[in-house]
Amino acid sequence: MVAAHGVRAMQAGGPEVLEFGEIEVAAPGPGEILVEVKAAGINFIDTYRRSGVYPMEYPHTVGVEGSGIVAEVGEGVTAWSVGDRVAWHDGPGSYATRAIVRADMAMRVPEGIDFDVAAAIPLQGLTAQYLVTDSHRIEAGQTALVHAAAGGVGLLLIQLIKHLGGRVIGTVSTEEKAELARTAGADDVFLYGEGVDVAQTVLDLTDGRGVDVAYDGVGRDTFDASLRATAVRGSLVLFGGASGQVPQFDIQRLNGEGGVFLSRPSLVWFVRTPAELAKRSEMLFAGLTDGWLDFRVGETFGLAEAEEAHRALEGRRTTGKVVLTT
Repeated sequence: MVAAHGVRAMQAGGPEVLEFGEIEVAAPGPGEILVEVKAAGINFIDTYRRSGVYPMEYPHTVGVEGSGIVAEVGEGVTAWSVGDRVAWHDGPGSYATRAIVRADMAMRVPEGIDFDVAAAIPLQGLTAQYLVTDSHRIEAGQTALVHAAAGGVGLLLIQLIKHLGGRVIGTVSTEEKAELARTAGADDVFLYGEGVDVAQTVLDLTDGRGVDVAYDGVGRDTFDASLRATAVRGSLVLFGGASGQVPQFDIQRLNGEGGVFLSRPSLVWFVRTPAELAKRSEMLFAGLTDGWLDFRVGETFGLAEAEEAHRALEGRRTTGKVVLTT
């Protein structure tokens, strides 16, 4: 066992159940690496596990996403060495100074990329990357609709689509968010809400054709508009349900709207091998290094301030990704 400090959820409940203190971390087993954690990304899944929305054992060390330096490698690990810079999107117990990460789920972080950025980008970045390369492969000249365009995934989607030569139409809820989407490179941005016919607005912006792909992470509130706004033989990629899950519907509607291709992907199906994970992460880190991808951490807290960080996240008092630093 290795002595460390970490943040544990002592029982199901609000941010007050988080407790910072000494913890013990096991030595790395076969296929694992022990990482000296430099930063941990905060995600809503952490709050769901803390609160009991997702069943968990208590107490447990919180967090799944982070970055750091390899401190020890387990039996059979040949891809990583002590001192390597790594990041991960699925490493339970990441709110800690030391954490165990599966070697096949670690990503190589180039020199020059800050650990806080490396800790913040994996979940959102890998999601955006597979959406534009595999759920629907963006080709030069194609037009994409991006809902919640000023969100974490949305802003990354805009930049990746533009990098691949596409056009972006984004929907947002406020003018402030519209400006964020435009700054990221969106070609057209409009506000949705009462009295706005989203599908018709998209059709007007595309001379009645519709978009080649609609990326919809909102779900119930936007699905119908996304379907109507998609071009003949276009793709509707439903990757989330921020407004709720889409009710069951008659699959014949896909035919009625022009033979639309519908998919419901999740990240787990697109990082099934170390080679696939490396391919996706390398594109993201190359974008950061080369300057065509801009990703900024919204706010940082110390590891001992995890309770306040969760309060800020759940209270919608943050902009951008929130990170804990060790």
